[in-house]
Amino acid sequence: MSDDLFASAGRPGADYDAHSIEVLEGLEPVRRRPGMYVGGVDERALHHLAAEVLDNSMDEAVAGHATRIEVSLEAGNRLIVADNGRGMPVDEHPKYPGKSALEVILSTLHSGAKFSDKTYATSGGLHGVGVSVVNALSSETIVEVARGKQLYRQSFARGLPTSKLIELGPTQNRRGTTTSFVPDPQIFGEDAQFKPARLYRLARSKAYLFAGVEIRWRCDPDLITDDVLGEGIQAEAVFQFPGGLADHLKEQIGERETATSTPFTGRHQFPNGQGSVE
Repeated sequence: MSDDLFASAGRPGADYDAHSIEVLEGLEPVRRRPGMYVGGVDERALHHLAAEVLDNSMDEAVAGHATRIEVSLEAGNRLIVADNGRGMPVDEHPKYPGKSALEVILSTLHSGAKFSDKTYATSGGLHGVGVSVVNALSSETIVEVARGKQLYRQSFARGLPTSKLIELGPTQNRRGTTTSFVPDPQIFGEDAQFKPARLYRLARSKAYLFAGVEIRWRCDPDLITDDVLGEGIQAEAVFQFPGGLADHLKEQIGERETATSTPFTGRHQFPNGQGSVE
Protein backbone atom coordinates (compact mmCIF):
# COMPACT_ATOMS: atom_id res chain seq x y z
CA MET A 1 0.00 0.00 0.00
CA SER A 2 1.54 3.33 -1.07
CA ASP A 3 2.26 6.39 1.04
CA ASP A 4 0.04 8.41 -1.30
CA LEU A 5 -3.01 6.41 -0.21
CA PHE A 6 -2.33 7.16 3.44
CA ALA A 7 -1.80 10.82 2.62
CA SER A 8 -5.11 11.15 0.76
CA ALA A 9 -6.98 9.50 3.63
CA GLY A 10 -5.68 12.13 6.02
CA ARG A 11 -6.23 15.21 3.89
CA PRO A 12 -9.75 16.14 5.09
CA GLY A 13 -8.46 16.65 8.64
CA ALA A 14 -5.41 18.59 7.50
CA ASP A 15 -7.50 21.74 6.91
CA TYR A 16 -9.39 21.55 10.18
CA ASP A 17 -9.09 25.08 11.59
CA ALA A 18 -11.37 27.98 12.56
CA HIS A 19 -12.63 28.25 8.97
CA SER A 20 -14.04 24.72 9.31
CA ILE A 21 -16.49 25.80 12.02
CA GLU A 22 -19.90 26.75 10.65
CA VAL A 23 -22.25 28.98 12.60
CA LEU A 24 -25.83 28.43 11.48
CA GLU A 25 -28.35 31.09 12.42
CA GLY A 26 -32.12 31.28 12.71
CA LEU A 27 -33.81 28.08 11.54
CA GLU A 28 -31.10 27.13 9.05
CA PRO A 29 -29.87 24.25 11.28
CA VAL A 30 -33.32 22.64 11.06
CA ARG A 31 -33.38 22.73 7.26
CA ARG A 32 -29.80 21.49 7.01
CA ARG A 33 -30.30 18.61 9.47
CA PRO A 34 -34.04 17.92 9.88
CA GLY A 35 -33.30 14.47 11.30
CA MET A 36 -31.90 16.09 14.45
CA TYR A 37 -35.31 17.62 15.17
CA VAL A 38 -37.99 15.34 13.73
CA GLY A 39 -36.04 12.10 13.29
CA GLY A 40 -35.70 12.10 9.51
CA VAL A 41 -37.58 13.04 6.35
CA ASP A 42 -39.80 9.96 6.02
CA GLU A 43 -43.55 9.57 6.54
CA ARG A 44 -43.18 9.31 10.32
CA ALA A 45 -41.22 12.57 10.42
CA LEU A 46 -43.77 14.27 8.19
CA HIS A 47 -46.58 13.40 10.59
CA HIS A 48 -44.44 14.45 13.53
CA LEU A 49 -45.00 18.02 12.32
CA ALA A 50 -48.74 17.57 12.82
CA ALA A 51 -48.19 16.22 16.34
CA GLU A 52 -46.07 19.24 17.31
CA VAL A 53 -48.71 21.77 16.31
CA LEU A 54 -51.49 19.71 17.89
CA ASP A 55 -49.46 19.44 21.13
CA ASN A 56 -49.37 23.24 21.42
CA SER A 57 -53.16 23.35 21.33
CA MET A 58 -53.38 20.43 23.75
CA ASP A 59 -51.13 22.33 26.17
CA GLU A 60 -53.67 25.17 26.14
CA ALA A 61 -56.42 22.66 26.96
CA VAL A 62 -54.44 20.98 29.74
CA ALA A 63 -53.67 24.40 31.23
CA GLY A 64 -57.41 25.10 31.31
CA HIS A 65 -57.55 27.76 28.59
CA ALA A 66 -58.97 25.80 25.64
CA THR A 67 -61.92 23.44 25.35
CA ARG A 68 -61.99 22.85 21.60
CA ILE A 69 -59.40 21.96 18.96
CA GLU A 70 -60.01 21.60 15.24
CA VAL A 71 -57.80 19.54 12.92
CA SER A 72 -58.43 19.96 9.20
CA LEU A 73 -56.64 18.37 6.25
CA GLU A 74 -57.18 20.26 3.01
CA ALA A 75 -56.20 19.87 -0.61
CA GLY A 76 -52.60 20.72 -1.43
CA ASN A 77 -51.34 18.83 1.64
CA ARG A 78 -52.30 21.72 3.91
CA LEU A 79 -53.00 20.98 7.58
CA ILE A 80 -54.82 23.44 9.82
CA VAL A 81 -54.91 23.20 13.61
CA ALA A 82 -57.07 25.69 15.50
CA ASP A 83 -57.92 26.08 19.19
CA ASN A 84 -59.99 28.42 21.33
CA GLY A 85 -57.22 29.09 23.84
CA ARG A 86 -55.56 32.36 24.80
CA GLY A 87 -53.84 32.92 21.47
CA MET A 88 -50.11 33.40 21.00
CA PRO A 89 -48.84 36.74 22.34
CA VAL A 90 -48.63 39.37 19.60
CA ASP A 91 -47.08 42.27 21.50
CA GLU A 92 -43.48 43.31 20.84
CA HIS A 93 -40.89 41.01 22.37
CA PRO A 94 -38.66 42.89 24.85
CA LYS A 95 -35.49 41.16 23.65
CA TYR A 96 -36.20 41.68 19.93
CA PRO A 97 -37.40 45.26 19.30
CA GLY A 98 -39.61 45.51 16.25
CA LYS A 99 -40.58 41.85 16.35
CA SER A 100 -43.79 40.47 17.80
CA ALA A 101 -43.67 37.59 20.23
CA LEU A 102 -45.51 35.55 17.59
CA GLU A 103 -42.71 36.09 15.05
CA VAL A 104 -40.08 35.18 17.63
CA ILE A 105 -41.92 31.97 18.52
CA LEU A 106 -42.25 30.94 14.87
CA SER A 107 -38.77 31.86 13.66
CA THR A 108 -36.44 31.34 16.63
CA LEU A 109 -35.31 28.04 18.12
CA HIS A 110 -35.66 27.66 21.88
CA SER A 111 -38.25 30.38 22.25
CA GLY A 112 -41.47 29.71 24.11
CA ALA A 113 -43.29 29.77 27.42
CA LYS A 114 -42.52 26.20 28.51
CA PHE A 115 -39.04 26.49 29.95
CA SER A 116 -40.37 27.63 33.33
CA ASP A 117 -43.57 26.78 35.17
CA LYS A 118 -44.96 30.33 35.05
CA THR A 119 -47.24 29.79 32.04
CA TYR A 120 -47.52 26.01 31.63
CA ALA A 121 -47.18 23.62 34.55
CA THR A 122 -47.03 20.68 32.14
CA SER A 123 -46.57 20.45 28.39
CA GLY A 124 -45.96 18.05 25.52
CA GLY A 125 -43.92 18.23 22.34
CA LEU A 126 -40.51 19.75 21.73
CA HIS A 127 -40.57 22.69 24.15
CA GLY A 128 -39.46 25.93 22.51
CA VAL A 129 -38.59 24.03 19.33
CA GLY A 130 -41.74 22.39 17.99
CA VAL A 131 -43.66 25.05 16.09
CA SER A 132 -40.49 26.79 14.88
CA VAL A 133 -39.29 23.46 13.47
CA VAL A 134 -42.65 23.01 11.73
CA ASN A 135 -42.25 26.49 10.28
CA ALA A 136 -38.69 25.78 9.13
CA LEU A 137 -39.75 22.58 7.35
CA SER A 138 -42.85 24.04 5.66
CA SER A 139 -43.09 25.79 2.32
CA GLU A 140 -45.79 28.02 3.80
CA THR A 141 -47.01 28.68 7.32
CA ILE A 142 -49.83 31.06 8.20
CA VAL A 143 -50.72 31.85 11.80
CA GLU A 144 -53.86 33.68 12.85
CA VAL A 145 -54.34 34.80 16.43
CA ALA A 146 -57.59 36.04 17.94
CA ARG A 147 -56.63 37.83 21.12
CA GLY A 148 -58.08 40.78 22.99
CA LYS A 149 -61.05 40.81 20.57
CA GLN A 150 -58.66 41.53 17.68
CA LEU A 151 -57.57 39.24 14.85
CA TYR A 152 -53.93 39.11 13.72
CA ARG A 153 -52.14 37.23 10.94
CA GLN A 154 -48.56 36.59 9.88
CA SER A 155 -47.18 34.35 7.12
CA PHE A 156 -43.86 32.55 6.76
CA ALA A 157 -42.01 30.41 4.23
CA ARG A 158 -39.24 27.94 5.11
CA GLY A 159 -38.73 29.59 8.48
CA LEU A 160 -38.60 33.20 7.29
CA PRO A 161 -41.41 35.75 7.64
CA THR A 162 -43.03 36.72 4.35
CA SER A 163 -45.19 39.39 5.93
CA LYS A 164 -45.30 41.59 8.96
CA LEU A 165 -47.78 40.92 11.72
CA ILE A 166 -51.02 42.27 10.26
CA GLU A 167 -53.94 43.43 12.38
CA LEU A 168 -57.04 42.30 10.50
CA GLY A 169 -59.59 44.04 12.71
CA PRO A 170 -61.99 43.27 15.54
CA THR A 171 -63.41 39.82 16.19
CA GLN A 172 -65.95 39.55 18.99
CA ASN A 173 -66.70 35.84 19.11
CA ARG A 174 -63.33 34.27 18.38
CA ARG A 175 -60.21 33.59 20.35
CA GLY A 176 -57.18 31.31 20.12
CA THR A 177 -54.54 30.32 17.59
CA THR A 178 -54.94 28.86 14.11
CA THR A 179 -51.85 27.41 12.44
CA SER A 180 -51.95 26.43 8.78
CA PHE A 181 -48.92 24.84 7.11
CA VAL A 182 -47.76 22.87 4.07
CA PRO A 183 -44.74 20.55 4.59
CA ASP A 184 -41.90 21.51 2.27
CA PRO A 185 -41.45 19.16 -0.73
CA GLN A 186 -37.78 20.20 -0.80
CA ILE A 187 -37.40 18.44 2.55
CA PHE A 188 -39.87 15.55 2.43
CA GLY A 189 -40.03 14.93 -1.33
CA GLU A 190 -42.50 15.87 -4.03
CA ASP A 191 -44.69 12.82 -3.35
CA ALA A 192 -44.88 13.19 0.43
CA GLN A 193 -48.49 13.56 1.57
CA PHE A 194 -50.27 13.53 4.91
CA LYS A 195 -52.22 10.30 5.44
CA PRO A 196 -55.82 10.99 6.56
CA ALA A 197 -55.99 7.74 8.55
CA ARG A 198 -52.80 8.55 10.44
CA LEU A 199 -53.96 12.09 11.30
CA TYR A 200 -57.39 10.77 12.30
CA ARG A 201 -55.83 8.34 14.76
CA LEU A 202 -53.51 11.05 16.09
CA ALA A 203 -56.42 13.41 16.81
CA ARG A 204 -58.44 10.62 18.43
CA SER A 205 -55.57 9.56 20.67
CA LYS A 206 -55.01 13.13 21.88
CA ALA A 207 -58.69 13.40 22.85
CA TYR A 208 -58.27 10.35 25.10
CA LEU A 209 -55.27 11.90 26.85
CA PHE A 210 -57.20 14.82 28.29
CA ALA A 211 -60.70 14.00 29.50
CA GLY A 212 -63.40 16.28 28.15
CA VAL A 213 -61.46 18.19 25.49
CA GLU A 214 -63.30 18.28 22.17
CA ILE A 215 -61.28 17.62 19.03
CA ARG A 216 -63.05 18.13 15.72
CA TRP A 217 -61.67 16.34 12.69
CA ARG A 218 -62.33 17.37 9.13
CA CYS A 219 -60.77 16.15 5.89
CA ASP A 220 -61.29 17.25 2.30
CA PRO A 221 -63.77 14.64 0.96
CA ASP A 222 -61.63 14.20 -2.16
CA LEU A 223 -58.89 12.77 0.05
CA ILE A 224 -61.19 10.10 1.52
CA THR A 225 -60.50 7.19 -0.83
CA ASP A 226 -61.92 3.68 -0.66
CA ASP A 227 -58.82 2.57 1.26
CA VAL A 228 -59.38 5.29 3.85
CA LEU A 229 -63.07 4.41 4.17
CA GLY A 230 -62.02 0.80 4.62
CA GLU A 231 -60.17 1.83 7.78
CA GLY A 232 -63.31 3.45 9.15
CA ILE A 233 -62.09 7.00 8.60
CA GLN A 234 -64.75 9.60 7.85
CA ALA A 235 -64.46 13.08 6.38
CA GLU A 236 -65.78 14.61 9.62
CA ALA A 237 -65.80 13.43 13.22
CA VAL A 238 -65.87 14.76 16.78
CA PHE A 239 -63.74 13.14 19.48
CA GLN A 240 -64.63 13.77 23.11
CA PHE A 241 -64.14 11.30 25.94
CA PRO A 242 -65.37 12.43 29.39
CA GLY A 243 -63.66 9.40 30.96
CA GLY A 244 -60.31 10.10 29.34
CA LEU A 245 -57.95 7.13 29.65
CA ALA A 246 -60.66 5.07 31.30
CA ASP A 247 -62.71 5.34 28.10
CA HIS A 248 -59.64 4.34 26.09
CA LEU A 249 -59.06 1.30 28.31
CA LYS A 250 -62.71 0.27 27.96
CA GLU A 251 -62.49 0.48 24.17
CA GLN A 252 -59.26 -1.53 24.06
CA ILE A 253 -60.66 -4.28 26.31
CA GLY A 254 -63.87 -4.57 24.32
CA GLU A 255 -65.67 -7.85 25.05
CA ARG A 256 -62.64 -9.68 26.38
CA GLU A 257 -62.87 -11.33 29.79
CA THR A 258 -61.15 -9.46 32.62
CA ALA A 259 -60.20 -10.31 36.19
CA THR A 260 -62.43 -7.56 37.59
CA SER A 261 -65.81 -6.39 36.34
CA THR A 262 -64.69 -2.75 36.21
CA PRO A 263 -61.14 -1.41 35.87
CA PHE A 264 -59.60 0.78 38.54
CA THR A 265 -58.96 4.32 37.38
CA GLY A 266 -58.20 7.54 39.21
CA ARG A 267 -56.61 10.95 39.01
CA HIS A 268 -54.10 12.50 41.39
CA GLN A 269 -53.79 16.27 41.56
CA PHE A 270 -50.33 17.62 42.35
CA PRO A 271 -50.04 20.50 44.83
CA ASN A 272 -49.47 24.15 43.88
CA GLY A 273 -51.12 23.83 40.48
CA GLN A 274 -48.44 21.53 39.10
CA GLY A 275 -50.87 19.46 37.10
CA SER A 276 -52.21 15.96 37.59
CA VAL A 277 -51.71 12.35 36.59
CA GLU A 278 -54.45 9.97 35.48
